[in-house]
Formats: sequence, structure tokens, C-alpha cells
Amino acid sequence: MGSTGSIGVQTLDVARRHADKLEVVGLAAGRRAEELLSQAREFGVRCLAVGDERLAGEPVIDELRAQARGTGVPPASLAQAVARRAEGSFGLGAEAVAALAQLPEADVVVNALVGAAGLRASYEALAAGKVLALANKESLVVGGDLIMPLAAQADAQRRAAGTAPAHGPAGALMPIDSEHGAIYQCLIGEDAREVARLWVTASGGPFRGRTRAQLESVTAAEALAHPTWNMGAKITIDSSTLMNKGLEVIEAHHLFAMPYDRISVVVQPQSAIHSMVEFTDGSVKAHLGTTDMRIPIQYALSYPERWDAPVAPLDFRMLGGLEFAAPDEDTFRCLALARHAGEAGGTLPCVMNAANEVAVAAFLAGEGTYLGIAECVEAVMEAHKRAGVQRVESLDQLEELDAWARSEARLNLR
Repeated sequence: MGSTGSIGVQTLDVARRHADKLEVVGLAAGRRAEELLSQAREFGVRCLAVGDERLAGEPVIDELRAQARGTGVPPASLAQAVARRAEGSFGLGAEAVAALAQLPEADVVVNALVGAAGLRASYEALAAGKVLALANKESLVVGGDLIMPLAAQADAQRRAAGTAPAHGPAGALMPIDSEHGAIYQCLIGEDAREVARLWVTASGGPFRGRTRAQLESVTAAEALAHPTWNMGAKITIDSSTLMNKGLEVIEAHHLFAMPYDRISVVVQPQSAIHSMVEFTDGSVKAHLGTTDMRIPIQYALSYPERWDAPVAPLDFRMLGGLEFAAPDEDTFRCLALARHAGEAGGTLPCVMNAANEVAVAAFLAGEGTYLGIAECVEAVMEAHKRAGVQRVESLDQLEELDAWARSEARLNLR
């Protein structure tokens, strides 16, 4: 899900490289329907969904329906596709996207959707007993209180059914984020009670070292020029504001049941160290490797095995030095705002995330300023705190608050 985005395209590359181990049975995209059709034809996929209902009248939608019926599948793959399943499916809208998570023939669901729209898909995948390979940050930021108990149930079911690995985590929820994938691997074989601190690394983004005054006139094009990672537009902006790192702190709290005061962010500009785990005896495990998302994507799909590397390994002789620094939370205030939302808990992270999505979209569209992103997020968070932060109880509750926060954010664009 999210097959036409950065993570989705790289996931399909992993599937292409390991066609003997992986078969793609469903694809969903937000609005890039032409790209989705191309992917579906290449991989012979007939279970498809497009999230943007505004595309309903476009000719490509008819082509996608034909692909799902089998009449649009290239002859070379038609027999294989028909043999694989009696009939395909095509759906339009967010519910159709989430429904793909329940495909009977799917063992693993890669959730690479961007934004809060991915939460319901994650919930449906785990509820259906699938392995959830998670690249959608918002699933845990917004709904971690709902998702993690589901993951624990799925882990228990995998152990009871004998499908879990003999050693290590049961693997029902596999993080695709580089940082969380690194921490996950550093913790294998360790006693969680002996973990003193999680170190989440950050590149610092394209504006590391700049002052607030220097950020007042930043353009979207400048913010999109990430120094080390190739990511989608929204995540790249989040990386530049350090909101991305704030979201990852909240994710780490949920994924690894770690208190916030034992999760620290460190700027590591070379992005060679993907994260670290510090233990009670002072030892530190660090996960290093090439800055390419196909490595954590592949591990999430291959666990507990390790397959041949999808990229050239890191040559430490050419790496040079490693730098470390504390993040500048006074200049890049989104990190502190996200951490505050996480520590407060309840529905505040949901509201914070929705406001950020609106503010980032406005900045990318030239309707808001760079520094205005944090100002908008803070204003919406304060409004929600005045109204009263709630305990997380359901997806419907979170979706209702998400809609409120988006409306409130539009009134607070700066």
C-alpha cells in the first residue's frame, strides 16, 4: 500500500530482485493511477485500489478495472495471474485501500501510505493476522495505543501457530523506518530490562546550523534538498523541520515500550549510523550501513533471514569521519512539540500530526511559511489542550479528531 511512493517503489525493487521469495498480490496508491497500472501490469497484480476518489472519471480507472478483471493483463502474464486467483478486485477510496490489507492470499502487508490515512490499513492488517511491515509513521504516532495491543495479539497467535521464528521477536510488526529497523536489530538477543537508552539518529536535514532568522525566507525547493536520503516530499519537509525525528521518538516509545526520558535524538550528519542502543553496563550497539531504504525494507520482508544485499555495502575505508551533535530544538521546534505531544499522550499526538500534515501541505503549495509549520502545530495543540485531551479509544474517535485538527490548522496557517 502506497506502491507509487518512494518506499513503495523501493519495496517493488526488492520484490523484483527476490522474485523467487516474494510475490506481489495487491497494490494500492493514492493518486498516481498511471504508475499503479504500470506496476500492476509488470507484476501481474489484479487486486488494486486507488485512494483519490476524484479520479473516478479518468480513463486510467477503466484500465485499472480491466486489469483487475484480467482483460487488461498482458498476455505473457495472463495465465499466471488467472491461475493465481479466480478474480481480481478494484476499489476507489480510502476504504478500498484499507480493504487490501485483508487479502486472504497476502502474508505480509507493506504499509507505505503517507499520513494518517495509513492508520486504518495498519489496524486491518494486524486484525487479519498479517505481518505488518510498517513504513507509515502515523499508524503508531496517532494510533499506537490501538496498534501495539493488536500487534501483541498477533505475535501470540504466531507463536501458538508455530509460524513465529524459534528465536527473537515473533515478527508480527516489522518496522521499515531506517531508525526503528536499526534499533529492532540491535535488540535481538538482548534482555529489554538491560536497555538504558535508545539513541535515534538524525541527519540534521538541509538547514543544520542555521538560525531562526536564516530560516524565515526558506523555500520549499530548498527544504526538499535532503543531504543524504531520497524520500517523498512530505517526509523530506518533516526531516528538515525535525518533525520527522519527533514522530520517530513517539514511534520508538510504542514499538519498544520505552519511556520518553530514555529516548534521545543525536544528529549524525553522515547518516551512516542508523540508530543505537545503550545498555545498563555502558555498552552501546550501533547499526551502520549504506544510506538506502531497500536495506531496512528487505529485512522487514526477510526476517528472520537475511537475503543478499540489495545495494553495495558500506566501504568503511571511504567513510571518513563520523560526527555527532545535539539537535537544536530551539530553532527546530517541531521536535520538542512532537515529544511534548508524545509525553502527554492520549489524543494530543493525533491532533499534532494532523496539524503538521496540513501545515506542510500548505508550505509545499506556497500558502504557508517554513517557520509557520511549527507555529500552526503549536496553535492547534494548544486549542486541543484547552478543549481537553482524551484517552484513545477507537479509530472512529481518532478520525473525527483528525478532521477537527485539520480544519483548525487551516485557520492557523502562518
